[in-house]
Amino acid sequence: MSGTAIDHERELVRILQLAHAGELAAAYAYQGHWRSRFGERRRGEREEIQRIEAAEWVHRNEVVDMLTALGSGPVPWRERLMAAIGRFFGGLCFVGGRFLPMYAAGRLEAMNVGQYVDAAAHARASGHGGFGEELDEMVAEEARHEAWFSAQCRDHWLLPIASTIGRWSPAELTPEAAELTSETATD
Repeated sequence: MSGTAIDHERELVRILQLAHAGELAAAYAYQGHWRSRFGERRRGEREEIQRIEAAEWVHRNEVVDMLTALGSGPVPWRERLMAAIGRFFGGLCFVGGRFLPMYAAGRLEAMNVGQYVDAAAHARASGHGGFGEELDEMVAEEARHEAWFSAQCRDHWLLPIASTIGRWSPAELTPEAAELTSETATD
């Protein structure tokens, strides 16, 4: 990774601004997602999606703290746009069946993992190693989210089509994801 510390810090701020707005979209989408999982047999899914939503709010707070420490902040127009997108996709969860929201969430979490990996690298290259460690923890949490959503859509008949169109295939199941999967109801 080449460039000056200032270049890396500038890129870190850009990624964190994108991540802050993206976490808002994800949190709103997950609100719709868990609300669409009604009924007693969906309780396990609903609770896990609520837990994931809560983690997105925590990440959003951590990201804004980093932005503030870097002398920056969120981008207001992007915040509004991503809030609208998140609410729109949250609403689609009520009509999209089970597979599409699970697939879309897994794809989103995979993107988040990559975004935070890049942010951690730029944090370290710009001399903000503490941010790098915090971002590594976010990577691990987002990877757990991706694994859980992956497990939810892994054997669905639409997966080959969705993987071609969405350019994402579910991650391999980790022991933790396998345990989570066995605790939640599936179709």
